[in-house]
Amino acid sequence: MHGLTEPTPLLDFTDPAIQRLIAERGWRELDIYQRIGAIYEFVRDEIEFGYNVRDDLPASRVLADGIGQCNTKGTLLMALLRAVDIPCRFHGFTIDKSLQKGAITGLAYYLAPRSIIHSWIEVWFNEQWINLEGFILDRAYLSALQTKFATNTGAFCGYGVATPDLRNPPVDWCGASTYIQKEGINRDFGVFDSPDEFYQQRGVNLSGIKRWLFENVFRRSMNKTVGAIRSRA
Repeated sequence: MHGLTEPTPLLDFTDPAIQRLIAERGWRELDIYQRIGAIYEFVRDEIEFGYNVRDDLPASRVLADGIGQCNTKGTLLMALLRAVDIPCRFHGFTIDKSLQKGAITGLAYYLAPRSIIHSWIEVWFNEQWINLEGFILDRAYLSALQTKFATNTGAFCGYGVATPDLRNPPVDWCGASTYIQKEGINRDFGVFDSPDEFYQQRGVNLSGIKRWLFENVFRRSMNKTVGAIRSRA
């Protein structure tokens, strides 16, 4: 487990801003269950769902951005957990882009790859690996979706969600696995010690002109769409 509590270039928890946050929140003084829960809720709700400039950002940059999606929020979650001696690892997947429809619209959705790189974090707790994916959507954004689709019953796919039950998705930390996009997974790449290792092997979602368009044009409109949905909460 020793290597699963170490920093990496992406899991840069020695960064002063990350160390200051941990000290201010008093996370090191909590027991393990509370430590995981407090960090999980911070990443879920205080780092709003949104689209960063790319997936392979260091945790300190995600914290500074104040927004993130599955991969970037996952990097921050891993860094914070390792900083307080909680072993964790990265599990890589792809998801079908239909999961993002509504949050991503128009030409941006048309140009998005059919299968989008996705990940969740696995944390060692009670002598077993627990899957953490329910941190991706902040509570305000998820609440707005639940209001927007109040008549929906059963499974739901879209707007960053793929779950059997939009009314009651398993997104709260209670010592068990949490999920919000699991039903959209279409390929499993397995587990990795760090996001660095995964991106070195698998790369990121976009390249060339599509990457430039996302970083400089589409991302702003995508975050504007997400913000407009959240404002209705």
